[in-house]
Parts: sequence; C-alpha cells; structure tokens
Amino acid sequence: MLKFLSLAAYLGMIGGLVWLVALNALFSRWPIVIGLQCGAALFFLWARITFGRRSYHVGANPTQGGLVTTGPYRYIRHPIYATFCLFTAAGAVAHFSWITGLAFALILGSALVRIFCEETLVASQYPEYAQYAANTWRMIPGVF
Repeated sequence: MLKFLSLAAYLGMIGGLVWLVALNALFSRWPIVIGLQCGAALFFLWARITFGRRSYHVGANPTQGGLVTTGPYRYIRHPIYATFCLFTAAGAVAHFSWITGLAFALILGSALVRIFCEETLVASQYPEYAQYAANTWRMIPGVF
C-alpha cells in the first residue's frame, strides 16, 4: 500500500509541475525568484551528487548501500523534495492566483505523502534510521 501511495504522490508532484508549466507559471523574471530557483537547483545537484550512483525509484523503494547522512542529508532528510518544493513554490508565488496556489498545493501535498511513505519503508530496512531522523529535520531546518 505504501508503494502505491508513493507512486500516486510521485504522479501528483509531476502533475503539479506540468500544471505550472502549462499555466506558464513556473519561471519568472523577478531576480528574487530566479535566485531562489537557482539556489534550489544547486542544492538539488548537491543532494543528487551526494546520493551517488544509486538508482532513482519512482516508488519509494529504499536503495541498497546504507543511509546517506553526508552533504545536505546531514541537515535535512529529504533535500530533493525540499528543493523541488522550493523551486515550484517560487514560480507559483511569482504568478500567484488561486489556480497556481492549487497546483503548488498538489505538489506540496504529494511530496509530504511521499516523504511519509518513504520514511516508513526506509525505517523498516535500516534500523539506524530512527537515530538519524531524531537528529535531522525533514525539509526545513528548525521548522519541519
């Protein structure tokens, strides 16, 4: 059931992204939005490089090879989801309307579902995850 929910949430995240693109509301000429999105893209790259050659799973299947707790994973458990949300939030806020807000809500809600599914599955494979989770934030240091 968790893998199905995770897959549905993945589709929700992609659907929200496509929706923002279709609304022409993902990118902006505002320097603040450009800066936030460039920062999010760089943080995403750092997270992806730190994660290494492990395969990406559309479903929230834990990867082999142990927990990654270095790089951005030292501070937050889900830097890729955090950067995806930051990148899309910046675009949605720059073009704010109820429809872009709804598209971003789909992305954020889907990311949260995916996070909770993934954490449950990873904790079942890696007993040390509980200690790691106790010392890191999910997406926003000091907040969540």
